[in-house]
Amino acid sequence: MRKTILKLWADLSTKYVTKGIILIIGLLIYGIVGSYLIMGLNLVDSIYYAVITMATVGYGDYFPETGIQKIFATTLALAGVALLAYVFNIILTNFQERMGEYSKGARKMRTIKNMDDYFILCGYGRVGKVVLDELKQRNQNVIVIDKDEKVCESIEESENVVVMNKDAITNDFIAELADEKCNSVIVSTGNDVTNLFIVLTIRETNPDAWIVTRASGFENISKLRKAGADKIVSPEISGGYELYFESTRPHLLKITVKHPSEELLDEFKIITKHGCTLENIEYHIPGIGTPLTRKIKTMNFDEGIKYQKYLEAHDTEREALENLYKITNNTHSHLIAGPNKSTFDKLIKDLEEMEEIIGINLTNKEIAKLTNKDF
Repeated sequence: MRKTILKLWADLSTKYVTKGIILIIGLLIYGIVGSYLIMGLNLVDSIYYAVITMATVGYGDYFPETGIQKIFATTLALAGVALLAYVFNIILTNFQERMGEYSKGARKMRTIKNMDDYFILCGYGRVGKVVLDELKQRNQNVIVIDKDEKVCESIEESENVVVMNKDAITNDFIAELADEKCNSVIVSTGNDVTNLFIVLTIRETNPDAWIVTRASGFENISKLRKAGADKIVSPEISGGYELYFESTRPHLLKITVKHPSEELLDEFKIITKHGCTLENIEYHIPGIGTPLTRKIKTMNFDEGIKYQKYLEAHDTEREALENLYKITNNTHSHLIAGPNKSTFDKLIKDLEEMEEIIGINLTNKEIAKLTNKDF
């Protein structure tokens, strides 16, 4: 405890003691000049008189006689008392604040120490808020780090959420926290340079840490990857994809079908023949409400041929796909983007001749009911 107090005092001394010395010197100059000009003392006696009056000692060596001398002596004595009280109060107040901050920080570190595992979230902006909400909904332990004091004060702390008002770049403690107890470090500030430095800081001392970072600019993705980020997410890119996706929704078709994996290429050939894009495939696994989704995003039949040749050359991958079709009882859905409804009508007609169509634009619950799956 003694070492802690000494450390806190040392932190205070430079700023507040310097300020106090400047104020004391200013008052001392006032006292010396006044003593010399108003009291009529020589330089040495002026220094002596100014010091004893400021300190309210008053040995009685010199007595002010005229009115102006008495006013000067009174102002010097009162200013001395007020200054000493002010300097003492400001140092004591800030010392108490530092003690409070230290105690609060120590409590937070004890909370972190007692956590079995946690996520570290660097940066609490619009993206960081969404991330924190998602983690809180899943009862995950989270350490939020942000250098903005007002931002930190706006976050509600709990047993699962600890907020640290620190700069993740200049403070090495983030590297210390990213140890084996850390599930993941999520870097979500809006500045790619800041994100880059945070990733470098963590990766330098924690080669095994799992780091997920935000990238505001597409051109910075490769830099963040080279810095050591395991996953890079660009809200702009994903937001652009969502905008596109929503804009095409009137021209999207979800078709649920049933056929073996051997007919995959023939099915894709029909889709591309009509100038449609296969956005993704959803595999409806028994007992699981949310389907397993694979993003495809292609309308190029040559890519389908390449994939077919790949499966023919790789037995393990082909067997994995066949097993997936067996698990789902060959039931899956395609999300297809097309130019218009008439094209979809022609597409559905051609697919009906090749495979069993279970339904069009069905929800997962409707698909479960039709396939007699109890989710």
